[in-house]
Amino acid sequence: MKGSLFSSEIAEPYAQALMSLAESHDITRSVGDNCRDILEILEESAELRAFISSPVIKDEDKRAVLNRILGDDIHHYLRNFLMLLVDKRRIVFLEAICQQYLALLRKLTNTVLAEVTASTELSDRQRRDVIDKIKALTGAESVELKTDNDPDLIGGVIIKVGSQVFDASLRGQLRRIGISLTGAS
Repeated sequence: MKGSLFSSEIAEPYAQALMSLAESHDITRSVGDNCRDILEILEESAELRAFISSPVIKDEDKRAVLNRILGDDIHHYLRNFLMLLVDKRRIVFLEAICQQYLALLRKLTNTVLAEVTASTELSDRQRRDVIDKIKALTGAESVELKTDNDPDLIGGVIIKVGSQVFDASLRGQLRRIGISLTGAS
C-alpha cells in the first residue's frame, strides 16, 4: 500500500491536521525533525513496519513499542498524535503521513527537496556548493538534501528537484557526446 493513491488520500488530512496542530503551538520544525527521525527508523526496520501494520497485534502493544522506540526525544503533541493513529487504526499510514507532513513543511518554509546522486560521498564544501547552486536555480530559501552514491557515475552529480533533473555527471556528459556524434554521422 506504500505510495498508493489510497494511502496518500488518507495520509493527507492527517498530515494537514498535524501541521495545523504544530503551527498553533509554533513547533512545525521540531515536529518535522521528529518526522524525519521516524522515517529513518521505519526505513531501517522492516520488522517495525510489519509490526505496526499488523492487524493482529494489539493496540496497547503498538503504543508500548512506539513509546519505547521513540523515547523522550519526540514532542509530546506528536506522541499523542501517534497514539491517536493507533486508536483509529491509521498507524499503518504513519510513513505516508510523515512524508506528507514534510512536504507541507517544505512548502511552508520555501524549502526544496533535492535528491543528489554522486559517484562518491560529498564533502561539506561540495554539499554547500550544491545547496547554493540549487538555491540559485530554484529561488528557494533553503534546501533539504537527500544524497545517494552511485559509483557508475564515474564523477560529477545528478540533481533532481521536483520534476527537474540536472545531470552534471561524467556518465551523462559521455552519453550526450555519444548522442551528438551519432547524430553528426
